[in-house]
Amino acid sequence: MAFYYSSLIRAQYGARHRDLTPTVHFNDITFAANGLIMSFVVTSQYFFPRAWGFAPSVGNRPSRFNLGIFLGCVLGAAIIILVVLASPDRNSVTAVSAWLWLDSIYAVSYVKMVVTFIKYIPQVYFNYRNKSTVGWSIHQILLDFSGSFLSIAQQGIDSYIQKDWSGITGNPVKFSLGNISILYNAIFLVQHFVLYRHPESKAEDGSLLRSPDEEDRID
Repeated sequence: MAFYYSSLIRAQYGARHRDLTPTVHFNDITFAANGLIMSFVVTSQYFFPRAWGFAPSVGNRPSRFNLGIFLGCVLGAAIIILVVLASPDRNSVTAVSAWLWLDSIYAVSYVKMVVTFIKYIPQVYFNYRNKSTVGWSIHQILLDFSGSFLSIAQQGIDSYIQKDWSGITGNPVKFSLGNISILYNAIFLVQHFVLYRHPESKAEDGSLLRSPDEEDRID
């Protein structure tokens, strides 16, 4: 939203990138807003399970690794913001090398990149451990793959129109997010359609209870 609506951020971006405008469009705003809303929904299911009709999961807590990543991201972004606040040129629209409010926006965006880099890992490991993707929808991955590809394509088209690659280098996080997502989605597609196309786990064959005739079988 800062890249799209803030005249100060856009001016500071232009000072660093030959008076060009950020390659951020309204569809980027709606994408971020949708992600924010859904994150609130999922988080509310954890903190307020009774409101959703869930039984509280006693003892279920975020891992130390996740808490460390969370605190590290918050601390890192906070430090950059404090550095910017201490900079006398933070509101300048002509400075290039000084610490600007633009840098605080970049710092927050890098938090998103870190989160995206690690958020897929548990599902990759879960599929590998079970040697199966049964019960997990591949359609969301196909949509994510398509969206990531189109996001990168949009940046490429914008850079071509501007005749300058700063459309990509000026927004490295968006470019990185698309590529990280494509990499993980490729792993998921290989797991689903190649490696675990015929799952070996009988626990996930769709039958939760065995019939009496099957209880004595050893095959």
